[in-house]
Amino acid sequence: MSDDFSGFSKRTQLEPDEFYTTPEGYIVFTEKYLLKRGYCCKNGCKHCPYGFNKKTGQLKK
Repeated sequence: MSDDFSGFSKRTQLEPDEFYTTPEGYIVFTEKYLLKRGYCCKNGCKHCPYGFNKKTGQLKK
């Protein structure tokens, strides 16, 4: 098994319009970033472009 973790250090920088910081210091991803990522994480993101409802646990189209 390979112990090469070099891929973790190659993260891309976020563009200024892909996130914002709340007054409490949290990073909130925008719809642009979430679409760029390409999938729904099913965590109930504030700007989820995939329509995930955390209460029902379903994606709406």
